[in-house]
Amino acid sequence: MTAAIGPAAPFAQAPPDDPDVPRTITAPATPGDRVFRGVLRAAGLSVFAIMGLIAFFLLLRGSDALRAVGWSFLTEQRWRTQTYDFGIAAVLPNGLLIAVIALVIAVPVALGTAVFVAEYAPVRVRATLVSLIDLMAAIPSIVYGLWGLFFLQPRIIGFVRWTAMHLGGAIPFLKVRTGDIGTSYTSSTFIAGVVVSLMIIPIVTSLSREVFSQAPQGEREGAYALGSTRWGMVRTVVLPFGRGGVIGAVMLGFGRAMGETIAVALIISPNFKAITHVLENGANSISALIALRFGESDQLSLSALMAAGLVLFLLTLLVNVAAGVVINRSRSGAATAD
Repeated sequence: MTAAIGPAAPFAQAPPDDPDVPRTITAPATPGDRVFRGVLRAAGLSVFAIMGLIAFFLLLRGSDALRAVGWSFLTEQRWRTQTYDFGIAAVLPNGLLIAVIALVIAVPVALGTAVFVAEYAPVRVRATLVSLIDLMAAIPSIVYGLWGLFFLQPRIIGFVRWTAMHLGGAIPFLKVRTGDIGTSYTSSTFIAGVVVSLMIIPIVTSLSREVFSQAPQGEREGAYALGSTRWGMVRTVVLPFGRGGVIGAVMLGFGRAMGETIAVALIISPNFKAITHVLENGANSISALIALRFGESDQLSLSALMAAGLVLFLLTLLVNVAAGVVINRSRSGAATAD
């Protein structure tokens, strides 16, 4: 009699002693493992819980202002809470502009420094450079603000003036329209961006250096074996391997630049209008607005500041989500993996 062939037939599965079939080894979870996994799961969920509570608090405290002006809060450029004419249409683009200027200055410097420390610096000097970079990241923001106000600004006015006079005619956003006087070039968006760039250089440098140092040694040696120079090895192995990490570092620096408060508040001359000329006097940002107006605010003004903080929180969250999507599509090492 012929045996039936079906799901329960003995030939549907390989015998357990077949040497060609790998054995599945399962280790029972000990009580310590279960506790450890529970702690990690609780820690991960607490991040979402804390973020949700922050968003709920800002929404609750800013609801009075949002109900008073509605969607015009995102389109109004004035800040007159007494007459219910207030919004962040002026300060939000200015804050983004300061962050973009900071990134334009900081990213090339940070990546060059990270490559030098990871690949070119002598071993004896490398530890000192790493310590100095970490020390720069630990300096309080108010120190950067005071340095920018009293040291950098008087010395950078000459460069700003030269740039405005020689390049302002060809590049409109570099033109200064308030005349050739000293105060026309101070407290500008550009100077604030320069100060903020110094604050995010250590962050981007430290994270990028850490990623570059993890490039596979085998691929480095393979590049040298094929006759590559050190720069050729860096360009074809190290940089592609660290691409995802660099994107994450840049996005983290961008979020730090958007949320910087004290340094920007010390440098800028608050101005409630959209900035289109980055070298002339006058700038603002949401974080600086909150810091400068918090102490003198009535109930409605305080609610408006909370609503502005909610917008900044959501914008930062959106940037981080976008960064996560980009990093997942360009994982470190994906370009060098075979």
